Amino acid sequence: MLASFRVPACRLLLATLTLLPGLAGAQSEAPAFTPAELQTAQALRAAAADHGLAYELVDSLVTEVGARPAGSLADARAVEWALARLKALGFSNVRAEPVPLRAWKRGEAHAHITAPYPHPLVMTALGNSVATAKEGLHAEIAYYPDLEALKADASERAKGRIVFIDQKTERTRDARGYGRAVAARAQGTVEAAKRGALAVAIRSIGTDRDRLAHTGATRYAEGISKIPALAVSVPDADLIARLQRYGQPVKMHLVLRAEAGIAATSHNVIAEIPGGELAEEVVLLGAHLDSWDLGPGALDDGAGVGIVTAAAKLMLEANLKPRRTVRVVLFANEENGFDGALAYAEQYKAQVHQFVGESDLGAGLVYRLQSRVRPEALGIVTQIAQQLAPLGIAPGSNEATPGPDAALLMRRLNWPALELSQDGSDYFDWHHTPNDTLDKIDPAKLRQNVAAWAVMAWLAAQSPVPFGPMPAAPTPAARP
Repeated sequence: MLASFRVPACRLLLATLTLLPGLAGAQSEAPAFTPAELQTAQALRAAAADHGLAYELVDSLVTEVGARPAGSLADARAVEWALARLKALGFSNVRAEPVPLRAWKRGEAHAHITAPYPHPLVMTALGNSVATAKEGLHAEIAYYPDLEALKADASERAKGRIVFIDQKTERTRDARGYGRAVAARAQGTVEAAKRGALAVAIRSIGTDRDRLAHTGATRYAEGISKIPALAVSVPDADLIARLQRYGQPVKMHLVLRAEAGIAATSHNVIAEIPGGELAEEVVLLGAHLDSWDLGPGALDDGAGVGIVTAAAKLMLEANLKPRRTVRVVLFANEENGFDGALAYAEQYKAQVHQFVGESDLGAGLVYRLQSRVRPEALGIVTQIAQQLAPLGIAPGSNEATPGPDAALLMRRLNWPALELSQDGSDYFDWHHTPNDTLDKIDPAKLRQNVAAWAVMAWLAAQSPVPFGPMPAAPTPAARP
């Protein structure tokens, strides 16, 4: 039950007035929600306590579809699944909007250390990786403790070798550790190729200690050679680090098959609760429908699909007619190119969005509300925070970075954003691995997420003031 998440509301309200500067003295003059709107928010919060739809949806998606890499047949099945479920749930304007993309397909891959002591490696190709020659490649490893060490190397040590980047991922609540480490995966391939490397291998960008490799997208640059890229499990990365102490060449044999640049089409799946007097303005509740191919993607991002859909369904069940249109958007290909978000930006760039948000950090408890709204709307955000306080959610800053697709829209179109920060302390134990499975989800925590999204969406849709337009936003790196 949600009661287990409650904390003293007065303490969270005090934090609200402290963390959002200038609000304490402005509350009496600020526009406010009506008593009826606040009562509806409280009713939505209470209804979520026994609402099992989010978990049912994740269960259905990972059982009936499973892994769904963008552009694959399974991805197409996921789109069909989403259309059928959203229509059955009673949403309006349910549609699939085509998203052209270039897909990547994994093939056979294996690697092992041949010297100074032979060891098989648990590894996986990184998304977008090119293939090795059919016979593979065999070369000495050039070891770097992190990406910065590689960037700082002006020598020819990497030339003709397999670069290994031993970048460690710090466990944090807010995904900050992942954000610092993931550049090794995204940029390491180009940095190694610039120095004449034959391939690049990285320590998996994960916080686990399991012998399980984490995939994820790498990137190539125009005019720089494309070289094969892989990740090894954390214990195997430790092995490679230990082998350095012998002062002898460490050699690896690698075979990697993959196919890139496959012309394909996926779809953004969209459903709505039509608004009233401000129906042309949109409250966007986002998640992404695709996953990597290694596992069923229960956390990444089946959980988000279930959360935002169930939150909107709570509003439908209450027969609510929001002032603004509430739009659920299940984005295509977040994992390997943000094609869905880019297509949405192009199609809806002229439409006013009250806010964009995305659930894409698994199924951990929401612990914080953050915003990126114009100053005139901060009083309304404070009032939303007060309604989230009984769920154990504290206020944060006005420097929100919502989920990846939403963050892209926020930056590209200067749309306002709201962020419900989830506890991601253990999320990167399973992220982008075969271990991203349904058993990692606690249904009670999922219900708390649904309650938070329903309350936030309802009140934002009813807000007496617009959240935007926004000045140009800063451009932090999106979380891949």
